[in-house]
Amino acid sequence: MTLPNQLTILRIILSPVFLFLFLSDVIWMKQVSVAIYIVAALSDWYDGWLARKFNYITSWGKFWDPLADKILTSAAFIGFAVVDLIPWWMVIIIVGRDVLITLLRVFADMKNYSFVTSYYAKWKTMLQMIFLYYLLILYVAQFTPEINSVYGDLISSLLNGQIIFFIALLITGVTFHSGVLYIMRNWQIILKMLKVEN
Repeated sequence: MTLPNQLTILRIILSPVFLFLFLSDVIWMKQVSVAIYIVAALSDWYDGWLARKFNYITSWGKFWDPLADKILTSAAFIGFAVVDLIPWWMVIIIVGRDVLITLLRVFADMKNYSFVTSYYAKWKTMLQMIFLYYLLILYVAQFTPEINSVYGDLISSLLNGQIIFFIALLITGVTFHSGVLYIMRNWQIILKMLKVEN
């Protein structure tokens, strides 16, 4: 098994570990969850770089790598919903859209079809990641006495419920809209795949 595939497996394993630590009531576990999330996210970038540089492209990697990415981001969104930072209905839309599109892409690759992607979808992913890091770092920081004692007021302001709600609403809207456009743009390919199956 190639190193990029090993990193993909690591990312899948770290996702539930991150979620467990993040939801813990123990402060040091919450702090460790931040480090684990960062390591897992960096492994995504690194295995992609390795795969492109050394041509470590495998069918296994094409299937699992995008799923591993969504498992990690989904774990973070679910964690934020559990602690009431984001409404569940937003998380369901975001996670549902990303899982659906990822499965369609994986299925298309298996059938030797290539979906057309857009910069809009890439911007969507970047917005999601920035938002996740924003919430993760600030949320855990407020449970860290050394940080909260100095920056407590600022952290509370940045985690204001209305601010978080409207940012999350924007992310949800962009995510849903990009999913609709993605399906519309690739609708003919989807129909071809369904015909092949039938």
